[in-house]
Amino acid sequence: MPISKAKELARKLALRWAMRGKSTPIPDITTLRKIPEHLTYPLRRNGVDPVPALADARAQEAVTVLGNVLGLDIFLVTGHAEARAVLADSRSYSNDMRHLLGSRPRTDAEGIGGLGMTDPPDHTRLRGLLTPEFTMRRLARLDEMIDRIVEDALDDLEANGPVVDLVQHFGFEIPFRVICELLGMPEDVREEFHGLGVARFDISKDGAAGAFDAAADSRTFLINAVREQRDNPGEGLIGEIIRTKGDEYDDVELGGLADGVFLGGYETSASMLSMGTYVLTQQPAAYAMLRSGDKQQVDTVIEELLRYLCPVQIAFPRFAREDHDLFGQHVTKGSVVIVSLSGANRDPSVVPHPEQFDLRNAGTAHLTFGHGLHRCVGAELARMELRAALTGLARRFPDLSLATDDLGELGFRDLSIVYSVDRLPVRLAPEPVAV
Repeated sequence: MPISKAKELARKLALRWAMRGKSTPIPDITTLRKIPEHLTYPLRRNGVDPVPALADARAQEAVTVLGNVLGLDIFLVTGHAEARAVLADSRSYSNDMRHLLGSRPRTDAEGIGGLGMTDPPDHTRLRGLLTPEFTMRRLARLDEMIDRIVEDALDDLEANGPVVDLVQHFGFEIPFRVICELLGMPEDVREEFHGLGVARFDISKDGAAGAFDAAADSRTFLINAVREQRDNPGEGLIGEIIRTKGDEYDDVELGGLADGVFLGGYETSASMLSMGTYVLTQQPAAYAMLRSGDKQQVDTVIEELLRYLCPVQIAFPRFAREDHDLFGQHVTKGSVVIVSLSGANRDPSVVPHPEQFDLRNAGTAHLTFGHGLHRCVGAELARMELRAALTGLARRFPDLSLATDDLGELGFRDLSIVYSVDRLPVRLAPEPVAV
């Protein structure tokens, strides 16, 4: 055993001995106002690229000790094979994090739930509601609606050009309208919900506490939306579930489920459309392929964008059910295991050219949508949106380019679980040549 590991093990044993017979305070993640700086590198990037520290950690070991927060040991998984193993292992790990909410009473909206932070059998029961709605056959019914929304967004870009913020008029607009129509929600809440969507993944200001508060606010909104539809179900997914199985699920369960669908289908897709366009302005051959390529070529571009950008930087945290060994690390019961999806997607052991956008990488089984029990249920819907929106953009505006040389104007987020760019000024057509 290396000396460093031996010292770490001795420290943990000494701490346990000193704590015998003493009560352990209940950790409360909602009080964590600042994430220690040395723990933040899995959530930081230079432009669209993870910071070098992430690759350095993976080169050292596929599983490393990230640090300790609130008395919890945190392990970081950066290797591709190791990430798949952890994400698929629901026996060794739990996704339920209610034990980190402290001891004070919580409102319904403050409770942790939805698919991402729920274990079987509750997870199985809730996912069973959504899975039939997100099969390829069922999603085919959305093709016409998505095409209409994309065309509207392209018209809006053109009307606001020739220089326009692509995030506001395209990246945000398309997935927001798609998910609103899918759920059957009114669109007059977009500004409020846009802010909540960004805030719940942003830990740069108030740490986990700020993200938790924003999540509670968005769940409150959706729980109320479910309650409003109890008496008059709408035409979307919420109304359909209420009509067919409403008696089997309460408002909080359905609100949490709608919250997961909304945020999973909106914020991540908005990020992919905005950052994907940024990458494509630097990749003219790939952009041309979207404009004139066949379906296989288009899908190749989309899959490499997904691997390369991976907007969800880390998977939902896993909590060790028992002491166990994890690829050379001793993990104790209750420890937190964080899987870096962006790190796993750039593992050189499985990706030929991991740090580059390169269509030769497209055959890699990327983990952008997760893996295992908690793999994103809306993965195929996301692909549909990306194909329709980016091919539409390439065909309507073949000469699209960045409208600035200053990357500071692009508004890349500083520290966010879902990474994105908040501003993307683009020029829709070449500037007229003065004569």
